Amino acid sequence: MSAQSKFDAATEALIAAREALQREIAGYPTPVSGCDLQYTHLIGQLSRVRRAIEALDREVFVATPRQLAPEGRAARR
Repeated sequence: MSAQSKFDAATEALIAAREALQREIAGYPTPVSGCDLQYTHLIGQLSRVRRAIEALDREVFVATPRQLAPEGRAARR
C-alpha cells in the first residue's frame, strides 16, 4: 500500500468517524449542562477527529539538506 493510499484511507476513516459522531450528537437528548459525561465525551471525540482531519490537510514542511554529498547523502559541515 503506497503512502498516498494510506493517507487517503486515514482521511476517509476520519471523515466517516466525524460524520458518525455528528449523527450521534444530533440524535442525543438535550443534556443537562455540566452533568452529562457521555455528551461531553462525544463532543471531545468530535473535536479530536476534527483536529486530526485539519492536521492531515495542512502543508508539511520537510527540511532538506542544502548540498548533497557525492554518495547521495547529506554533506556534513
